[in-house]
Amino acid sequence: MKNINYDMLASELDAIKMETLGKVGQQDADYIRSVVRKQRVCEWSGRILLMLGFIQPLLWVAGVLLLALAKILDNMEIGHNVMHGQYDWMNDKQLNSQHYEWDIACDGQSWHRVHNFEHHTYTNIIGKDRDFGYGLLRLSDDFKWRFKNVWQFFTYINLSVLFQWGVSYHELAAERVFIGKKKENREGLVSHSTLKQRFFSKGARQLIKDYAIFPLLAGPLFLWVLAGNLVANLIRNLWTSTIIFCGHFTEETQTFKQEDCVNETQGQWYYRQVLGSSNIKGSHWFHVLTGHLSCQIEHHLFPDMPSSRYQEVAPQVQAVLKKHGIDYHTGSFFKQYTSVLKRIIRYSFK
Repeated sequence: MKNINYDMLASELDAIKMETLGKVGQQDADYIRSVVRKQRVCEWSGRILLMLGFIQPLLWVAGVLLLALAKILDNMEIGHNVMHGQYDWMNDKQLNSQHYEWDIACDGQSWHRVHNFEHHTYTNIIGKDRDFGYGLLRLSDDFKWRFKNVWQFFTYINLSVLFQWGVSYHELAAERVFIGKKKENREGLVSHSTLKQRFFSKGARQLIKDYAIFPLLAGPLFLWVLAGNLVANLIRNLWTSTIIFCGHFTEETQTFKQEDCVNETQGQWYYRQVLGSSNIKGSHWFHVLTGHLSCQIEHHLFPDMPSSRYQEVAPQVQAVLKKHGIDYHTGSFFKQYTSVLKRIIRYSFK
């Protein structure tokens, strides 16, 4: 790794973390509860407006947008961050990382294993971080080119459209539950039968809720509500996948070899988190709608810090990195998303 004083880097970033966590309290509790209230208002307003679409189609459009907003807030600013344990200190059963279940096809416990542990521990270490490319996309020279990579841009589009199902299936695919021989170096923490049971159970609940129960409750407006739920889920999938790709797969993000990360110090771990991440510039509401994953660098450094604090610590983190000569990857949404598309297309070919 680069010639950097990693001990000093760790000390300075640890200081930022401890100072910020020392401020966490009622303000943060009020914030997340306010977001939860807004999410619920958006959801029920959206569902009501979907059923009024027969009066005025614009009401249906408004309903779709409100329901999509509710799903985005639940997925990004609430679910993702609560499940990281950012609000466990509140001792609120509804906002506890071990009990929260989000409005998405992915089982919460599966996400804890693959994302919380693997991705955040082994970020961008090839062969350890199964989130890098999701097993579908070739995004670096660390992977051998295969003919299927020629059309991986269309694979990416399909993954984005069906993103909640891609996330849900991710652990099963990595464990080769349905097809293929399990890799010798994979030590599954859960039996295949349990993985399949939870995958089908959570997926079925989501399908029944969005495409049976709510449409049936609408009676003669069944199709209006069914179509509205379908479009709202599509919007949520496209938004979340786009934000996540912008935080992880711009042209600037780097990969690492397993042998280079053996006996890694805290400072070296911080260094790897920074170089494996990218930020997105935007307004306050943009950050909220991304679940503050627009501050992906800060999230990878401090995953258990309340997300609303990332905007506060970002300038401090950037100053420390500048002092040590470490690149801080950030840019506008257009710049970062264009960079993602370039990377996907670039590694489509040998």
